[in-house]
Amino acid sequence: MTLAWLLLALAALLGAPLFVLILGAAFIGFHSAGYDLTVVAVEFHRLAGMPGLTAIPLFTLAGYLLAESRAPQRLLKLSDALLGWLPGGIAIVGLVACALFTAFTGASGVTIVAMGALLYPALKAAGFDERFNLGLVTSAGSLGLLFAPSLPLILYGFVAGQLGTTPSVSIEDLFIAGLLPGLLMIVLLGMYAGWHGRALQAQSQPFAWSRVREAAREAGWEIPLPLLVLGAIYSGALAASEAAALTALYVLLVTVVIRREISLRQLPAVMAESMRMVGAILIILGAALAMSNWLVDAEVPTRLFEWIRGAIDSPITFLLALNVFLLMVGMLLDVFAAIVILVPLLVPIAIGYGIHPAHLGVLMLANLQLGYFTPPVGMNLFIASYRFKVPIGRLVRACVPFFLILLLALALITYVPWLSMAML
Repeated sequence: MTLAWLLLALAALLGAPLFVLILGAAFIGFHSAGYDLTVVAVEFHRLAGMPGLTAIPLFTLAGYLLAESRAPQRLLKLSDALLGWLPGGIAIVGLVACALFTAFTGASGVTIVAMGALLYPALKAAGFDERFNLGLVTSAGSLGLLFAPSLPLILYGFVAGQLGTTPSVSIEDLFIAGLLPGLLMIVLLGMYAGWHGRALQAQSQPFAWSRVREAAREAGWEIPLPLLVLGAIYSGALAASEAAALTALYVLLVTVVIRREISLRQLPAVMAESMRMVGAILIILGAALAMSNWLVDAEVPTRLFEWIRGAIDSPITFLLALNVFLLMVGMLLDVFAAIVILVPLLVPIAIGYGIHPAHLGVLMLANLQLGYFTPPVGMNLFIASYRFKVPIGRLVRACVPFFLILLLALALITYVPWLSMAML
């Protein structure tokens, strides 16, 4: 067995795909425990019949269709008409637009590429300095991860829901729990944007109902979408998978049939691209479920909790250590991989410290969201560097104020669980 683990470690150093490493760990673990290795295949088969799983491909398809349409431009124009009159208005508009866009696409890198092309020139024209512009676009790319129908929220709710813990958590719980913490992050960054833009020479356009009506008319088909998704889920009228089906159908009809911004010839390519992402998530998820079953069978979470409890007896200290750990994970791992690997381990430990799984989910995603642009190796730093052709060092300096503000928000989310639990 030692040789097998060494070979697996060597494969990791050589850059083997993540699902290969997870499956390898599961196979070695089950074999050493004396199980028939078909148990791993059984986990993949069980995955296909799990309720709520259909929400992942359906919301992903809707997000990719929106990204390929002109929805980002219309969303930015509507946000500008509603909020552009505020001090630093275009920056606040950018924060809101990026958060909404990321919530539906589930990918912060897509937001930086799609919204950055629109937002960066607009910020520059309004008189904001380059450092502020780069920091805002880079940091705002991951803001929407806490808002429904964010794919990381869905994935956390799905994985945590399979653990059978008490208390339990559902996807719908996560959608509700993420609302106030997500708004807190936007409000704090919006206050900084307003303070930063208060002395700009370029004056924001005054609020005018005519601009709002024009922008609302252009975005008439997009405006009902968040109301449809959030209203259906928050009211309990639809389950997450049912809301996902309705959303995908609505977006498909609007982008292909009504607006015709995606042609029938383009549609298969967009669908294939979205499903490649889904396929990668599901392969990792199936492998992670198999590995988590081995971990539970080997009582790894229980032993880990006992070891941590021996070193850390205070929930406050545990949360502080967890924040530091998750920030490092957010720098190094994609959010989807981090969720499927860590949730089976962290949820039982957190419950042992009296932390609700919904609060843990919001806390975890807030950390991973911040890790996306944490120097030196946050993923969004490299995406923004490539997109705007600027050195990483300049981006790191530009992101420092935004990082500190979101770190403050993270501290409030961590130690004021009411923010996550008040609406449940």
